[in-house]
Amino acid sequence: MTPVKPTILAIDDTPVNLLTLGAALKHDFDLQMATSGEMGLELARQNPPDLILLDIMMPGIDGFETCRRLKAEPLLADIPVVFVTALHEQAFEVKGLALGAWDYITKPIQVDTARQRIRNLLERERLRKQVALQLDQLAQELAERQASTNKLKLAAGVFTTAREGILITDTDGTIVDVNEAFSRITGFARQEVLGQNPRILGSGLQSPEFYTAMWRELLTKGHWYGEIWNRRKSGQVYAEMLTITTVRDESGQPRNFVALFSDITALKEHETELNHMAHYDVLTGLPNRVLLADRLRQGMLQAERRGQLLAVVFLDLDGFKGVNDRYGHEAGDQLLMAVARNMKKSLREGDTLARLGGDEFVAVLADLDNAAAGVPLLGRLLEAAAQRTVFGELALKVSASMGVTFFPQDVDMEADQLLRQADQAMYQAKLAGKNRFQVFDTQHDSGMRSRHESLERIRLALQANELVLFYQPKVNMRTGTVMGAEALIRWQHPDKGLLPPASFLPLIEDSPLAIEIGEWVIETALRQIGQWRSQGLLLRVSVNVGARQLQQSNFVTRLSDTLASHPGIQSGDLSIEVLETSALQDLAGVSLVIAQCKDLGVDFALDDFGTGYSSLTYLKRLPVSLLKMDQSFVRDMLIDPDNQAILEAVIGLARAFRRAVIAEGVETIAHGTRLLEMGCDLAQGYGIARPMPAAAVPDWVASWRPDAAWSPPGTVRP
Repeated sequence: MTPVKPTILAIDDTPVNLLTLGAALKHDFDLQMATSGEMGLELARQNPPDLILLDIMMPGIDGFETCRRLKAEPLLADIPVVFVTALHEQAFEVKGLALGAWDYITKPIQVDTARQRIRNLLERERLRKQVALQLDQLAQELAERQASTNKLKLAAGVFTTAREGILITDTDGTIVDVNEAFSRITGFARQEVLGQNPRILGSGLQSPEFYTAMWRELLTKGHWYGEIWNRRKSGQVYAEMLTITTVRDESGQPRNFVALFSDITALKEHETELNHMAHYDVLTGLPNRVLLADRLRQGMLQAERRGQLLAVVFLDLDGFKGVNDRYGHEAGDQLLMAVARNMKKSLREGDTLARLGGDEFVAVLADLDNAAAGVPLLGRLLEAAAQRTVFGELALKVSASMGVTFFPQDVDMEADQLLRQADQAMYQAKLAGKNRFQVFDTQHDSGMRSRHESLERIRLALQANELVLFYQPKVNMRTGTVMGAEALIRWQHPDKGLLPPASFLPLIEDSPLAIEIGEWVIETALRQIGQWRSQGLLLRVSVNVGARQLQQSNFVTRLSDTLASHPGIQSGDLSIEVLETSALQDLAGVSLVIAQCKDLGVDFALDDFGTGYSSLTYLKRLPVSLLKMDQSFVRDMLIDPDNQAILEAVIGLARAFRRAVIAEGVETIAHGTRLLEMGCDLAQGYGIARPMPAAAVPDWVASWRPDAAWSPPGTVRP
């Protein structure tokens, strides 16, 4: 019987960073991936993995919040979490471990080391579960007294030698036995507690409601697990991790209760230290970015409840770099500590001053009746920052430029938006001469344009035939064959000239306009294919289809009708490119659409492959014909070994799953040469041809020849 592979869930908004690791682990583990914390939580709930690899910097909820939510869910709390991140700072590692992570791996990933660390963690978890199971069996054996002699000896040995304290009571709560570890931890000898109630250990720190809930869960579920504070014989209070199990007789009635506990006082003290390090700046003792975010959110809620204003002040010290460069980092650190002390003294008790890093600080001023009420506080901050600091024989002095914004505003605002506004205003204060504050002007904020107006302008562009298709050739570098072209949309704006898709497509992603433009692209591409055919040019064209359009219930029907309106189009003339992330939003549905489109003579390519979260098993289920390697990896492959390793892994995957593979972003002859050496023959990119108008394509196809460096000696081209 084939052993079941442990399941690893990797959560990373760009999980290609883990692709090499995934390829290396695929023989030992079943690897699944998700591109966001929300998706990772959902996958974990559906099928709890044995271990979770978790990135930190992600859109939506970040890795730290994802870890906190995992640990808050009973079914997921015990799953080992390993942070895999490019963040090397100790504070991030400390925070991750404080949240309950088992390990912290920094990028670039050392595959062999990471593989062994993962194995060690899984083995540790296996042993933990095994010990818990053995102890549960021990409790049952002690109660029923029906185990064999060998099992009784084993149970007695575990009971006697276990490092964890073990306490057994009858159903009345009377202690009937304890082990040596119990006496070592509590200070009570065995004879002192036999016949007593466990209440003799009570610290008084838990409420009666706490114990009521504990016994309710113990009697209904048969077990209870958690942290509790007890008191030793000496009177010293200590923390313990406690598991209580109900032992039932043959009729199912409770017979005994077995408590297994360990002293975690040192761990709790260390956790407190780590928590402080995770929330406070080491140099100044001020709240750091993490604690600032929490204080700012609380302040915003309080301001809304009380109907008052909250001011967010972004401070940057003027002239600090000069002090650092001239007198050294020690003098700079002394100056930062002094400025931090002075500014903190100038604020009120309910205000917050945090250090973001370097010479950047943020102040949160609460309970303001109006904007004018904050002006005196801002003046005191400026004066405090400009106070002279004596360090040895040096007298150091800087000033501060401050940007200010207020909450609430006329529109809904998030905490990070307030920080950005204050940051922008701070730069205006710098430009205005420094040593002053500038209030953010919401009326003239260029970022407050109406999305509705933008959508309407794009709709008018579609109606006015301002949208055009350019075509970028795809070639076989080894044979010198032009394989086809990708249709790429552009906006021929009457005032701004030719606009790239990035300037307008993101605005329409979640609107019905995305479907209208998507259908226009297919219709226009088919019409162009027909024109080229009439000129004797047989060229396959691929079009990009977004997730919203692909998931329409009538997509296949509309595509079939469009193809039927172009009778000159042959099977294989049109192909569809879909983003990897879009394809995996509804794997079963997209797989069905791809199969139905193949019946129409239209096959699919998986675009930007390597930037999504697909597991290897998902790739097998998607009947795509072509994998397009993302250009971000191809462009840097010659200078970044990690990118080259990822490309080699993707080429290997394509070969293993019998898929064709093409490289995007081929910008130089050297790119093409290296790709050919790696076994990738198909390519597109600026090094071959830039996207061009349809009218320029026939001449380009007729004249193009691959570079000589791509041909082995003696190769004869057609």
